[in-house]
Amino acid sequence: MTTKSKLCLIALAIVSLTFSSCKSEDPVPENDGELITDVTLTFQELDESNNPVGDTFEFTASDAEGIEIGSTPTVETVVLSKGKKYQMYIDVYNSVAGEDITAEIYAESDEHQFYFLGSAFTSSPFLSYEYDDEGNELIGLKGIVTVQQSPGFNNANMQILLRHDLDKNFPGASNPNFLDYAQAGGESDLDITFPVVVE
Repeated sequence: MTTKSKLCLIALAIVSLTFSSCKSEDPVPENDGELITDVTLTFQELDESNNPVGDTFEFTASDAEGIEIGSTPTVETVVLSKGKKYQMYIDVYNSVAGEDITAEIYAESDEHQFYFLGSAFTSSPFLSYEYDDEGNELIGLKGIVTVQQSPGFNNANMQILLRHDLDKNFPGASNPNFLDYAQAGGESDLDITFPVVVE
């Protein structure tokens, strides 16, 4: 075999090795966050002693692809009354897998916490929120929402944010309206904004 033929074979081998080594062996990154397709906010008025009054009523947000990844979630407007106090429950569901995510959040209560942001709670707030979960963990699946008697305006946005794997002992993390929630670490499993009207 001539030297020229040997060089051609060597070059061909090097090119083959180069192409085969370019194949990616990296695993596809997985999203460990929960797939949430439906969020339901259930309200019931409370009297001055925090006893339930009247019937419950609810508002929903949904997206069949998942609220975090879908392009057009359907979100109902939350309508509340001035000067009233309400018990609010949050239920979250994955209709794709038929999973009750609310139960998972309760089971992993030390790893999850809701924050309540948006103009309804932070910039010119007419709503206040107080955690009222059973047990010692602050979660936000059950809370008390109070509407001001004389708000400066009657509509705003209620951003509901679910953080996963955060440091609950981080300074400020116990505040349900904690604007610097990202500093406590973790990731967002849910970030949905409901329009709110008070009348």
